Amino acid sequence: QVQLVESGGGSVQAGGSLRLSCAASGRTFSNYAIAWFRQAPGKEREFVAAINRGGLSTYYTDSVKGRFTISRDNAKNTVYLQMNSLKPEDTAVYYCAAAREFRPRQYDYWGQGTQVTVSS
Repeated sequence: QVQLVESGGGSVQAGGSLRLSCAASGRTFSNYAIAWFRQAPGKEREFVAAINRGGLSTYYTDSVKGRFTISRDNAKNTVYLQMNSLKPEDTAVYYCAAAREFRPRQYDYWGQGTQVTVSS
């Protein structure tokens, strides 16, 4: 089992920044690729960004490219999502997820989510 706990959410104005953290415990963290997803009210959950086990490969959805950066510190069992130039449409609950593969069809473990609210 891998337990994931997100933190760092909050309320910011458009143009502001937040850094989300996904802290993992349980099995060896470096064996897992990690992704961030988000779900806005009334919308389906969508993929945001992913990072492979070693941290050398990343992937982003088009809407966040150039604004968000995913990174990881395996020594701290933590993945980060640095979000800059935030827009109201970034408002959502953000979840991190873990899987053995990079960008698999399904993820094995999920966190509980952290709320991000961006006001105009």
